[in-house]
Amino acid sequence: MSNGTETGLKSNEEIIEELTKDLESSCLQADENCTSTEPTSAKSDASNGDAPTEVGAHVEETNVKNEDSCKSQAQPSESADSPIDFVDEELLKDREIGLTEDEKESLKNEAEKLKNEGNELFKNEEYLEAILTYTKALQACPLAYSNDRAVLYANRGAAKAKYMDKKSAIADCTKALELNPTYEKAMIRRGQLYKETDKLDDALREYKQLNSLHPENAEWENEVRQLTQLVEERNAKLKAEMLGKLKDFGNMVLKPFGLSTNNFELQKDPNSDSYSVKFNRNAS
Repeated sequence: MSNGTETGLKSNEEIIEELTKDLESSCLQADENCTSTEPTSAKSDASNGDAPTEVGAHVEETNVKNEDSCKSQAQPSESADSPIDFVDEELLKDREIGLTEDEKESLKNEAEKLKNEGNELFKNEEYLEAILTYTKALQACPLAYSNDRAVLYANRGAAKAKYMDKKSAIADCTKALELNPTYEKAMIRRGQLYKETDKLDDALREYKQLNSLHPENAEWENEVRQLTQLVEERNAKLKAEMLGKLKDFGNMVLKPFGLSTNNFELQKDPNSDSYSVKFNRNAS
């Protein structure tokens, strides 16, 4: 069998070698195009030992743009903005590992100062600023001081109730009670918020807890009595609505047979408390 050289045709090995060279050349060219270089001004700053300011920021942005231009598909960007009330407790936990007791105490004092500032803002009805200040205090206060953090969450919940949605305020009160389950001010505040948002069962449970802690307190006893009545009235209304819908459905099913739910009557057996159904054909 003759090889490619003898016949004037290229062999398979020669063809593969040429294709490989072309592919290698293309990859090298693409790599050169995608490689970002720093502007001369940035290199000059680095060589002088100066920390980059605006120039450094521009370099970082330029590099990112160059890298993005080399990607075959654009990646969706996510906003790095966090909610105004976000507290990264995982970050605080990591930070606390390396803190001395004196450092923890110093951070606690800083948080106390911020709390007092937040209280003044709340009194002046500057609720958004109060929320932001309480959040800063929570970011400063070490996790070891759970009671202090409970107060901060409860206070922030009060400011949120005035400025933000009550659901978020309830969440802060709940967090306060997780840190300090006997914190009555947080219980009272959460109970009020439950009432205001028509969470009657939750409100009743909250005031029952307060009443059990202070059975001599007429206010909590009155709240329990009123909420119990409201819950019963609500349940009776829901029951009536449900029975009405069931009756409408029953009438729709029975109508083709010339009947309605009025033809059926439930009768209770006084001896067994069971029910039987009595049929009355002539019922209207």
